[in-house]
Amino acid sequence: MLAPMEGVTDPAFREVVLELHRPEELGGAFTEFVVVSRNFPVPEHVLRRRLGTTGPGTPVGLQLMGPNPETMAETARRVEALGVVPVLDINFGCPAKGALKSCAGSAALRDPRAMEEMVRRVAEAVSSIPVTAKIRAGFDDADHVEELAKAVEQGGAAMLTIHCRTRAEKYQEEVYWERIARAVGAVRIPVCGNGSIKTHADLERMRRETGCRYAMVGRGALADPWIFSGERVDRRRAFRFLWRYVEAMRENGPGQPRGLASRVKQLLRYWTAGDAVAGTRTTWLREADPDRFLARLHAEASAG
Repeated sequence: MLAPMEGVTDPAFREVVLELHRPEELGGAFTEFVVVSRNFPVPEHVLRRRLGTTGPGTPVGLQLMGPNPETMAETARRVEALGVVPVLDINFGCPAKGALKSCAGSAALRDPRAMEEMVRRVAEAVSSIPVTAKIRAGFDDADHVEELAKAVEQGGAAMLTIHCRTRAEKYQEEVYWERIARAVGAVRIPVCGNGSIKTHADLERMRRETGCRYAMVGRGALADPWIFSGERVDRRRAFRFLWRYVEAMRENGPGQPRGLASRVKQLLRYWTAGDAVAGTRTTWLREADPDRFLARLHAEASAG
């Protein structure tokens, strides 16, 4: 599955990644999290915009994050009423300062009972779509992975996704898959592992070593969108993906060159597919003129 990543997995990026894969290869994807305020549920038009247009075959779930069970539950009812969302996920993993300040995201990991109540309220608010939850291995440490996993299960979640790092560890490089295995052993619901998947082979290795049923990829898919199929692509196909991403952004709404170039640069910071930017990454990232950047990208994608 393609993980939700703020500022990256927008409708355009999801669309282009979904185009590359058969449903059995990718499984599904999630939106960037939709922030639900303490006082107001999210309007329907915002939910539709975040979903974008999803083609048939591969499900795209919608992820919510907020501190108030009441506004989260009402937003969940609005999501269900759209009639196009196959699964609703609750974000208990975001380590950003803004989320912590509002007592959302990984802030909830400090209070398993409140987390359980949040899942229960959201699950009770809908009747036709499953509710899942994504957590990290803990707030400051991973001592209570099992308790957190059980809280999600007891709240009524249909699946648990667990990022193997704690909130404090953010995105450091160490691999802590044993924490995923601990969560698997603590619950009966399906578990999806997340964190430190860098290659196609890692997908199966994580499932084998932890016992999780599914695997979710975040930054690994930014480096190589073909990670789910394991296909090795050449330089031209890699650049064609990047240009198709630009086209998809334009199709999803008016895009100014500076914004389009900035989004592509987010990918190029991680990009390894086709060795397309090997030895030239710095020159791409330092290009200050967005029109020149996009013209160079188009030329590479169109090269014979």
